[in-house]
Amino acid sequence: MSEPLTVVIADDHPLFRKGLVELLRGEPGLRVVGEAGDGAAALELIERERPRLAVLDIAMPGTGGLDVARAVRERGLPVRVVLLTMYDLPEMLSRAVELGVAGYVLKDSAAAELLACLHYVAAGRVYVSPGLSHRVLAGRPGAAAPDDGGLERLTPTEQRVLRLIAQHRTTPQIAVALGVRPKTVDNHRSHICKKLGITGTNALVRYALEHRQRLG
Repeated sequence: MSEPLTVVIADDHPLFRKGLVELLRGEPGLRVVGEAGDGAAALELIERERPRLAVLDIAMPGTGGLDVARAVRERGLPVRVVLLTMYDLPEMLSRAVELGVAGYVLKDSAAAELLACLHYVAAGRVYVSPGLSHRVLAGRPGAAAPDDGGLERLTPTEQRVLRLIAQHRTTPQIAVALGVRPKTVDNHRSHICKKLGITGTNALVRYALEHRQRLG
């Protein structure tokens, strides 16, 4: 019987991290040997436990996933790094690839993709979430021009809602800022998603963060 794939997990959101740990512990052939809430602690775990795989949030306070990946490469540690992120930005993926990251998974699809990703990278291959792969390919020469963002399709109120979402405001907080009921904010969010063709958990938040400079 082959040895299980050992894994270290690092994410600064305890509930999300707990969910990942439970997901991996329910998978035959995987063994979680440590978890951390920040990059510095994750790097210590990697050096001590020498896992086959490390699943790291890309945006942790202080030392983020990219910083850990850079340290892993510089120290020659024998671990395959998988990054988790909310941001489907091709330039972020390019930075990860330059650092030798083996997997790049969007958080909103982590539950569905992570197990397959870990087995994939453990076999020496590179895994990128299909949604991001599509965007990268769309940006290559000869491909169709990418969407300009679609902000001009939104009303001033919808743009303000999107701006507040980019500031990590919750629906009740946005309702207070606009002087409306939370249900009205939910309607605005629904209309924005329809106009922009956005679907999926956290997709609207990712869109708002990606376009926050244009939102002002």
